[in-house]
Amino acid sequence: MGVMIQAENLRKVYRIGNEKVAALAGIDLTIEQGEVCCIVGQSGSGKSTLLNMLAGLEKPTRGRITIAGERITEMDEDSLTLFRQKNLGFIFQSYNLLPRLTATENAALPLLFHGVDKTKRNKAALRELREMGIENRAHHKPSEMSGGQQQRVAIARAFVVRPKVIFADEPTGNLDSETTMTVMQTMLDRAARFGITFVMVTHEPDLSLLCDRTITLRDGKIISDERNENKITEELK
Repeated sequence: MGVMIQAENLRKVYRIGNEKVAALAGIDLTIEQGEVCCIVGQSGSGKSTLLNMLAGLEKPTRGRITIAGERITEMDEDSLTLFRQKNLGFIFQSYNLLPRLTATENAALPLLFHGVDKTKRNKAALRELREMGIENRAHHKPSEMSGGQQQRVAIARAFVVRPKVIFADEPTGNLDSETTMTVMQTMLDRAARFGITFVMVTHEPDLSLLCDRTITLRDGKIISDERNENKITEELK
């Protein structure tokens, strides 16, 4: 299907006092279009840093990142912002919902940047909320929803524009174990349906078994990169 994401010699060095700490120590990574990748590793392994680099949310100290044929590491901030709005979706553990907007308005927000009119935005947002099982919270604001409900709104927002890539940082971190599997399968089914490349960071080993591929980091380096030939979709039935 072709390469969607390419990272070459990716390094990120932070200065802490007089010391330099390498969060990423020369990562080379290729992710295919439509692939579902899970990035795992202990706390401090560099997994969230890698996700932020790939998503264009942080600049690497060194190295190149190409997404959909565009070299994002060479873009200025304005160009990068436009690229993210057009091509990428994000699911954060902290939700990042706007407190004054309803669930529908939050989920529809990416479509506003695409120039879609309000009626069509809300219709698309309601469709995504329905897929996530929270259509009954469509007119509620974040303060009127549980953490799990807010996370589902954040997931709906990520899918509403049918982006080329979705980056997810602990996307089910605020859900109970039973709901986690249901929501994960919904996300992965929708990603597969629309050919969306899905890159996720998680600390839950069971979730990695749902993905096409598991990339393990330690001390800012990839120590294993394995394809899950027998994903556990059968066990979810």
